[in-house]
Amino acid sequence: MVSKTNNVALLVHSCDRYELLFNGFEAFFSKYWDFKINSNYYFATEEKKVTLDNFVNIQSGKGEWTDRLRNLLEEKIKEEYILYFQEDMWLNKKVNPNFFNHLFELAQKNNWQQVKLHSSEVYKTTSTDNFIEGFNIAIVDNANSDFLMSHQVTLWNKDFLLKQLKRNEHPWRNERKGTKRLKKNNPEIIHIDYFAENGNKEINNNNNPILRSEYQTISMNGLLNSNIEPFLTELKCEDIKQQQYALKLEHNYKNGLTHDGKPKPRKVDIFKRTKNWLQGK
Repeated sequence: MVSKTNNVALLVHSCDRYELLFNGFEAFFSKYWDFKINSNYYFATEEKKVTLDNFVNIQSGKGEWTDRLRNLLEEKIKEEYILYFQEDMWLNKKVNPNFFNHLFELAQKNNWQQVKLHSSEVYKTTSTDNFIEGFNIAIVDNANSDFLMSHQVTLWNKDFLLKQLKRNEHPWRNERKGTKRLKKNNPEIIHIDYFAENGNKEINNNNNPILRSEYQTISMNGLLNSNIEPFLTELKCEDIKQQQYALKLEHNYKNGLTHDGKPKPRKVDIFKRTKNWLQGK
């Protein structure tokens, strides 16, 4: 699926410990995505080599989260723009290829640096007179919005993304500290309500948008959450291999096991992380 003419890389950024999720991501991405969209497709692991339909598997090497992503952007990906996904974001509605092809053209023409494509109440936006397939091209109010740096589905200018990836930051620190850095620098950030992340409602003044898609984040802190349940039901209606895969996912889900089969982390770590976020540490 790699083409020299495409200047956008759709990157699925993962780690080897989350290998259990690869099959499900591939199944539902292939079902709902349109590979006629003008992009090259990369699925990034650390050291494992995997085969997924329509994707080129690339390796980042081991290391902290920001270091691994930097390695991919600097050494493995030549395209100017990055459409960023993670392996636990499972599509559950069809996408509109016209939306993405138009988006990519506008991003390159207007030198957009960051286009958030997921709806969330943490963003406050200002409408513009411009639309793509009925979706308003809104501007984020940086001062009054949270998570300016997030790892949800976003179209990034690669060089701009690299500037947000300070060395040796784990993902939570990168989102927290990266948001502070972006608030200070105050760049123009675009927001478009394309994906209903976890069913979230639109936040912009749209005009009868065409084919709004959706994805569910099916895990948190290495554990499957209740968003996995409809996917399990669907997988159980597939062939024997997928039925067995669904049972493995279901086992981990019901027994509170991490994706690599370990007991769930102590809750104190999650509470501490939340406390530190609220205190701005």
